[in-house]
Amino acid sequence: MRAARIFLLFTAAYFLSYFFRSANAVIAPDLAAELHLGAAQLGLMTSLFYAAFAAVQIPLGVALDRYGARLATPGLMLAAVAGSLLFAAAPGFGALAAGRALIGAGMAGVLMGSLKIFSRWFPAGRYATVSGLLVGLGSLGALAAATPLAWLNQVMGWRGVFGIGAAATAVSAAAILLFSRNAPPDARAETAAPPANLRTLLANLRTVFTDRRLWRIIPVNFFFAGTLLAFQGLWAGPYLFDVLRLTDIQAGNVLLVLGGGATAGYLASGWLCDRFGISRMLALAVAGFVACQLLLAVRPPQGLVVVVYAVLGFTGGFNVMLLAQARRLFPLHLTGQAVTAVNLFGIGGTFVLQWWLGILIGAFPPDAAGHYPPRAYTAALAFTAVGGLLSLLWYLPLAAREAAA
Repeated sequence: MRAARIFLLFTAAYFLSYFFRSANAVIAPDLAAELHLGAAQLGLMTSLFYAAFAAVQIPLGVALDRYGARLATPGLMLAAVAGSLLFAAAPGFGALAAGRALIGAGMAGVLMGSLKIFSRWFPAGRYATVSGLLVGLGSLGALAAATPLAWLNQVMGWRGVFGIGAAATAVSAAAILLFSRNAPPDARAETAAPPANLRTLLANLRTVFTDRRLWRIIPVNFFFAGTLLAFQGLWAGPYLFDVLRLTDIQAGNVLLVLGGGATAGYLASGWLCDRFGISRMLALAVAGFVACQLLLAVRPPQGLVVVVYAVLGFTGGFNVMLLAQARRLFPLHLTGQAVTAVNLFGIGGTFVLQWWLGILIGAFPPDAAGHYPPRAYTAALAFTAVGGLLSLLWYLPLAAREAAA
């Protein structure tokens, strides 16, 4: 019962994190029109969520290993409360960008804190399954940021939505602080003490970052998680607005399919990886993910786009298993730093790709109505597909070794 409560508290917080990271895909036209933003500005502003998220990953890993998720996660979430309020009141690009960055920093501890605390509350044999359930259920926040957000945006505007988001985040942070514990009362102690000084900390970081197996995982996470979050968090919406010329509600419905596919992938990934092996399933998922990008790049008809969005989301949902794989490489007292190291590059990839795709798309002049041409999205998707394919080829030797073990 206590473990279930821990799971629900952190899953609710991750729901909010996923809502915030995905919201701009629906409200992008309103942000652009009201605050006079171009594609590059939209990409930069939205990507700042991930820049701030990535910037705190290494100190977050240290804090998680030293203080536990009960304190580290809700403490950071207070920054998200402030950021959401600032975003809601933003008069221009600067305040909007600052608010977005604060939200990203504040939500940085939710996924990593969840993975850390679950490693104490759940047995190793269930860890991948529980991790997949966390991200699958939490990613319902992306569904809330699709058609429901499009409707709410029409009713109260994006500023009202972010005001409500601030209140919900404050409640979630308080609940984690009051009703969670870092470990069960009868849990064994960590296998080593938390870092006591800078020398020990640097030695632990060196252990993590000099492991060659980790560097087989990092590039694929850059393009796998990075592309999914960059696309779902922003560019999946403008693709529908500009290439297919859909309305807000129509685009929200297709984004609902993308989010539903991702949720199904997150939920299925843990069970499939436990059954058939993490490396094997990850290699297949990345291959399918790249194929979907190539299909979107050639501008298929609307009916096929809906199917491709579903498959893109499902295969992309396997990215969380890269964190579970990284966790298995290191002893318990380094798991916080190991998973945050991998996550650093996934979130960093999202920042780089979301911003860079905005620059690529913005290089093509929009029409009189503000729509960017389809060839702009062809260039963007071709770029991410090639990067994903190269990272997969780099990852395959590790997958082959683990499959043979």
